[in-house]
Amino acid sequence: MRRAVCPGSFDPVTNGHLDIVGRASRLFDEVIVGVLVNQSKSGLFTVEERIDMLREVTASYGNVRVESFRGLLVDFCRAQEASVLIKGLRAVSDFDYELQMAQMNIGLAGVETLFMPTNPLYSFLSSSLIKDVAKWGGDISAHVPDRVRAELEARIGPASRG
Repeated sequence: MRRAVCPGSFDPVTNGHLDIVGRASRLFDEVIVGVLVNQSKSGLFTVEERIDMLREVTASYGNVRVESFRGLLVDFCRAQEASVLIKGLRAVSDFDYELQMAQMNIGLAGVETLFMPTNPLYSFLSSSLIKDVAKWGGDISAHVPDRVRAELEARIGPASRG
């Protein structure tokens, strides 16, 4: 079975993330969306909330599952019996960092990294940018699934918009 991992923090998941997951799901028998548990960072959404949103918005893909992980990504890949990582690249600036990570991952555990260029429609999207736009009352509906938009509006709320 060809199995791949799409890792990230997904705080929150954007349509750019979903584009990469969807495209990966056509290339692999199974895609595992790995939600990083980073105890040194406090996200807007808990890991459980992110997993719940991801499971809902990826439900239409029959070969995608969502799991959390902590520690080394290559250890998560080994545990999932996945030998490939899928990474979306938005810009050249992403490549420098991701190339170093890919080289480390192949050296540590023989885990390959497949870089997917982001669809130009989503090349500017990031979770941080979405949170900032939502915070100031901007319309994010074209950039995130409806569920995520509703969760962001509920979390940030009109009172904190300035």
